[in-house]
Amino acid sequence: MELFNNGREKPLAWRMQPQTLEEFAGQTHILGQGKPLRTAVERDSIVSLILYGPPGTGKTALAHIIAGRTKAYFVSLNAVTSGIAEIKAALKEAKKYSLEGRRTILFIDEIHRFNKLQQDALLPDVEAGNVILIGVSTQNPFFSIIPALSSRSMIFQLFPLKESEIKDLLMRALSDKERGLGSENIIMDAQAADFIAKNSAGDARRALNALELGALILKNSGGTSYDIALAREIMQKKAIYYDEDEHYNTISAFIKSMRGSDPDSALYWMAKMIEAGEDPLFIARRIVICASEDVGNADPQALLIAVAALKAVESIGMPEGRIPLAQAAIYIAMASKSNASYTAIENALTDVREERLSDVPQHLKDTSYKGASRLGAGAGYKYPHDYDGHFIPQEYMQGHKTFFTPSEEGYEKIFKEILRKRRVVP
Repeated sequence: MELFNNGREKPLAWRMQPQTLEEFAGQTHILGQGKPLRTAVERDSIVSLILYGPPGTGKTALAHIIAGRTKAYFVSLNAVTSGIAEIKAALKEAKKYSLEGRRTILFIDEIHRFNKLQQDALLPDVEAGNVILIGVSTQNPFFSIIPALSSRSMIFQLFPLKESEIKDLLMRALSDKERGLGSENIIMDAQAADFIAKNSAGDARRALNALELGALILKNSGGTSYDIALAREIMQKKAIYYDEDEHYNTISAFIKSMRGSDPDSALYWMAKMIEAGEDPLFIARRIVICASEDVGNADPQALLIAVAALKAVESIGMPEGRIPLAQAAIYIAMASKSNASYTAIENALTDVREERLSDVPQHLKDTSYKGASRLGAGAGYKYPHDYDGHFIPQEYMQGHKTFFTPSEEGYEKIFKEILRKRRVVP
């Protein structure tokens, strides 16, 4: 099959694609002995499935392995270059084979790039069993694939390869004389292999590309030693995979680290976002939210610092903006915690939405307009500043309701004591 063309003109990463399950690196959680997906591939009993995960984890390679093993007719499309016409042509051909009693596997690379209309076009034939769909995506299918299609497919997540698995791939490529660089007699030292494995971020393609480029440099210079200096020269910047899914997961980890009072973890996730090119104002806004939602009045200073960091980033930009961001994140993480303000407004909103609305008491009504006194507005209002302690008990809402319950943390402990004297706190 042309699909498995091992021509030397192909890039090393292409030539070293696994051609059997035994060659496949990593993903033992779905391809280990006895796992359902491996069993289905070995028995040629594949059902519609979607493979998703970061680049270089073996999604397309696995589809190619299935293509090599299956007795079904195999049709391959790329969502970047294929439109409705190509989809309809593939489905028409699949129906022809279905009438002959033969299965058709429709492989769609980068399926997340299909729009809703294109995905809808697949649905009837997938549902009727005219085709077995294998979709490959770097995007979380629950974000990028229509529910009707994803619900009819098995979904398998592939994870970045471990450093040990990357190093095994490098050594295999160096020793393979047929598909790899075995005839080049290149010697890679352990430090170089470790560096590439660590900085490829689990992406086999990136690691093999670094190996191939280094081999080309050595060939042109007449050398054979792939050392750490060469590895550093080639991989000048560490790869950071950061798609939409990772965007949400990372900001979630960042917020939960601040909420959990772990400044080191908060800084780590912030650093990842900064290095991946996240909008610094997005980070700052999340810090402001956390300052109110998770710290609140346990430490009122937290919100001031968070807002100051937001304004600082707006004013000075990056990279200097990372410093006030870090200062604010550390402060939020270290501050006393309380979600009483968040809970209080949620309680009040629930009451307004679900219970009968209270009228404004007569003594609290506006008195600023002419004729207000004739309507009795404001009659009986007691001005708190006229009384000792600037406080006087009076009704501010029909039927006393408690929404705010201060915690025992920080300043809220003081609030609780004040309210203990003024109302009954549950």
